Amino acid sequence: MKLLIIPIIIFYIILAGCASDPTSETEGWSAERLYSAAKEALLNEDYENAIKYYGLLEAHYPFEKIAQQAQLETIYAHYKFEEPESALVAADRFIKLYPRDPHIDYVYYLKGLVNFELNQGTLNRFLPLDRSQRDQSRALKSFDDFAVLLKQFPQSKYTQDARQRMLYLRNILADYEINVAKFYLQRGAYLAAANRAKTVIESYQRTPAVPKALVILAKAYKIMALNDLSDNAMRVLKLNYPDDQGIVEVEQLVVRE
Repeated sequence: MKLLIIPIIIFYIILAGCASDPTSETEGWSAERLYSAAKEALLNEDYENAIKYYGLLEAHYPFEKIAQQAQLETIYAHYKFEEPESALVAADRFIKLYPRDPHIDYVYYLKGLVNFELNQGTLNRFLPLDRSQRDQSRALKSFDDFAVLLKQFPQSKYTQDARQRMLYLRNILADYEINVAKFYLQRGAYLAAANRAKTVIESYQRTPAVPKALVILAKAYKIMALNDLSDNAMRVLKLNYPDDQGIVEVEQLVVRE
């Protein structure tokens, strides 16, 4: 009797394995049935199974029109399932394969949104970190994605939200440049500090970081004995931001010869 137990156990293990195999479960399913199952899972926020069914649909019926829609919805499913890198890969693939799809504006918006949230960072959900002090490569990518959306699809229903996010991102990117400029200034790299400050003034106009950039620029030039350039920066600062406290800082700055 003991010898019979092992084959029975093995039989049930194999049977359980077959039951959990998605290929076996969906064998013979039509493209429409796979899509329906995927869509139902997506609506029920079962993103893992939605991704599974969309993947099977694309694998078995790659040339069906419905497979194109499946690829589009897969991007969103990965995004909601907190798989940002997979979402970005799927988005880039969709843009490459279907650049004229009527929903391509939505894909660019999703790309921007994924990079936007990656820039926020997981730790920021729990800790009050200053985002402008971290690497801003994701913020720049998000800004660029939203910029493509606004340029190519100005009438899209996603442009208003994208535009608001871009304003926020511009402020973050400008503040990041200010932090780098301050870092260089404190370590005596005055030319590098001045160049970073100029980047803010030229590329991030009308952001709160501009007066800070003018102060850094005036200080760096003053320390380098480029007095005319320092005076020019001060003139612009006083004209546009007459109450800025940085004016006093520059005027009281003593340069050692």
